[in-house]
Amino acid sequence: MKSAVENLNPTRVRLTVEVPFEELKDSLDAAYKKINQQVTVKGFRKGKIPARVIDQRFGRGAVLEEAVNDALPKLYTDAVNEAELNVLGQPEVDITELKDGETLNFTAEVDVRPAIEIPDFSGIEVEVDAVEVTDEDVDKAVSDLRERFASTTPVERAAEDGDVVTIDLEAKVEGEVLEDGIANGVSYTIGSGELLDGIDDAVKGLEAGGEATFASELKGGSAAGKEAEVTVKVTQVAARELPELDDEFAQLASEFDTLEELRADSRKRLENMKQYDQATQAQERVLEKLLELVEVPVPEKLLEDEINTRKHNLEHHQLGQMGLTLDKYLEIQGKTAEEFETETREAAVKGIKTQFVLDELVNKEKLNVNQEELTEHLMRRAASSGMSPDQFAQAVVEGGQVPMLVGEVARGKALALVVEAATVKDTNGEVVDLDDEDETEAESGEATEAAAETAEEKAEEKPEA
Repeated sequence: MKSAVENLNPTRVRLTVEVPFEELKDSLDAAYKKINQQVTVKGFRKGKIPARVIDQRFGRGAVLEEAVNDALPKLYTDAVNEAELNVLGQPEVDITELKDGETLNFTAEVDVRPAIEIPDFSGIEVEVDAVEVTDEDVDKAVSDLRERFASTTPVERAAEDGDVVTIDLEAKVEGEVLEDGIANGVSYTIGSGELLDGIDDAVKGLEAGGEATFASELKGGSAAGKEAEVTVKVTQVAARELPELDDEFAQLASEFDTLEELRADSRKRLENMKQYDQATQAQERVLEKLLELVEVPVPEKLLEDEINTRKHNLEHHQLGQMGLTLDKYLEIQGKTAEEFETETREAAVKGIKTQFVLDELVNKEKLNVNQEELTEHLMRRAASSGMSPDQFAQAVVEGGQVPMLVGEVARGKALALVVEAATVKDTNGEVVDLDDEDETEAESGEATEAAAETAEEKAEEKPEA
């Protein structure tokens, strides 16, 4: 077999392959055997029909077609390996010549990973938010914790802001009660904004047994996006009572004996959170700078496939679960279809470039992934997916996704390498030493994913259900 490579553009090649006919012998034998098992000829036992009889009865062309179809995948793979091509997706194969007993010639056009030159990235400088925790931040954290320990006491008066009411709801659209439009015994805190628009005004001033009707646009369910007439009946009004902020509360809400110890722990937790956010911000901004330094051509077909995948996932998974159409989602987001298309394309381009650049860096630096790193990454992915580690691992293995996870970890290590070489300063002008962050490298894979997140997760904000 002889093959030659023609570069059509930086991301696409044409392979021209010439195959001597004798190299098709195994495939021809397999073709005769397969046809033998599929047909019957009077006077011959099944599977024992001579080749000349098959040629006479069914045509030599049918045998050649079967043989070529059998041989092409291996011939194509051999040509790719011989040329040391890093191909993307499926090829477009065209048989240019087939002479029985002489030769098989074909071409295969396929996208390939572009050649990328990784420049010196040690000069990258980025600015990130400073880690600052104010007394107000601590006050809010303690206040939020206090809210969680609030108690409720039924009262015989009209409902007010902050009260917890137990309500029954009934929604009608065009005068008809919806099948999924009835809910009883719903607990709702007035002013929380957790239910329908207009419900706060409807229930305020009502006592137990009181009833009101208001109009509201439904956010989910079978009639999502439609205007409904909602009847709400209050069955109980309860006042919320917050515990006193003292040492007794600290002992109730935490493992600490004093309120001061609780506040100190809250401050430490907030600092840790902001340090993590700072590290993630540094990784994303360093990645942005790195992408600006590298020229990365993007295969058009790969880009279109990525765009279509992002749209499909958004429309048929996330929005479908919320009972929203794409048009309704864009209306909620205040975006036009053209803006959505542009943002989706930009996010897809960034995602592809990120993977190409970090994969090239993995190869250049010869970065490997050990079992411990893969296990830690799997545990994090399992936690974010809501599955147990065992369930997630089983799904990964059964889906053949282990190489994908290995790639994610390797790209995370590549990004960590760039971040380590970069200069990171906070908004106060202080140099940030990310080496002091224990989880910086461990979480770098997550930052890589965040930088190249799908349109439905990052480029597009999720609507509130």
